[in-house]
Amino acid sequence: MGENQEKCIQITGSDEIAKEGNATESSQTITNQTNMTHKANYMKWLKIFVYIIFILLGQAVATLLGRLYFDKGGKSKWLGTLVQVAGFPIFFPYYIIIATNQKTNTNNNISQTEQQPTLLKLVMVYLTLGLLLAADCYLLSIGLMYLPVSTYSLISSSQLAFNAIFSFFLNSQKFTPPIINSLVLLTISSTLLVFQTESDGSANKTSKAKYILGFLCTIAGSAGYGLVLSLTQLFFNKVIKSESFKAIVDLIVYRSFVACLAIVVGLFVSGEWRGLKKEMYEFELGKVSYFMTLIWTAIVWKVYTVGCVGLIVEVSSLFSNAVCVLGLPIVPVAAVIIFHDKMSGLKGVAMALAVWGFISYSYQQYLDDCNKSKENSRSSS
Repeated sequence: MGENQEKCIQITGSDEIAKEGNATESSQTITNQTNMTHKANYMKWLKIFVYIIFILLGQAVATLLGRLYFDKGGKSKWLGTLVQVAGFPIFFPYYIIIATNQKTNTNNNISQTEQQPTLLKLVMVYLTLGLLLAADCYLLSIGLMYLPVSTYSLISSSQLAFNAIFSFFLNSQKFTPPIINSLVLLTISSTLLVFQTESDGSANKTSKAKYILGFLCTIAGSAGYGLVLSLTQLFFNKVIKSESFKAIVDLIVYRSFVACLAIVVGLFVSGEWRGLKKEMYEFELGKVSYFMTLIWTAIVWKVYTVGCVGLIVEVSSLFSNAVCVLGLPIVPVAAVIIFHDKMSGLKGVAMALAVWGFISYSYQQYLDDCNKSKENSRSSS
């Protein structure tokens, strides 16, 4: 009897030790999963922050450089369009780095290729986005040519309203109170400055007919760009199905290549290419500045595009567009310094409303992120 009792005690003790060991392992697993979730959230917000900086700086600098081109003697609408999409060769070194890394990661590459969509689907995606992008850039180039830079930036904010409509139908975007508040504030912020258009000194440089043409083209281009953003999110979710940086670069490069081909055809068909040499010599800042303005405009637009597409992948097309609209009041303030546009109280109010609207949208993203973290912790437990 004593021996049996000792054996039972030993078995019970070993079971308790095993249970304690399993409990320790499960708690360690939960802790590791929590740490990994926090690290993933940190990396996600870091990428979002970097993409926001790319958009704000890229949009402001590229818009000002584009206006500088027209302000100092540039007359080609097609060339002004081309520089918006022609900067994609700056990504070629990235492909060289990827090619060298593929030699050491053949197994991973095989699994990635198996999950990729068909070539025909990708070609259709790049053709659709590229041709739409070419048309939008041409319309916006006309607007930038005929409108004061501050007015152009503010009218461009209408893309947020168009994008909200397209996102509702194409991306099943949900409109919560913070998002609606953000959209209203950002739209009011940008439309406020339209009321001071008549007092803008640069508005008198163009005729009324050209001013109206620039206004209509900017509205149409903004609507088209809102559609491009929503389609980009749709294609990433339904066709590309990848959130890697390579997928982002691929989309930017190939759609820009298609857009470049379409714009070059337009440049030659319109006959504007014949006046480019004369335009270069008559540029007020000189030939070197002429080339540098075009080159840096192309490069900075691509920095902006990386941020824009990156935010679409990480968050949504509507959030990406909200950041774009947040940056629009920055351009009029910079135009006051560079192009000596007039500064008024409306511009200050517009900037305050834009920041308020962006904070409202960011708060909604924070709530969504917290809800996802709670769901992940519940599923892991």
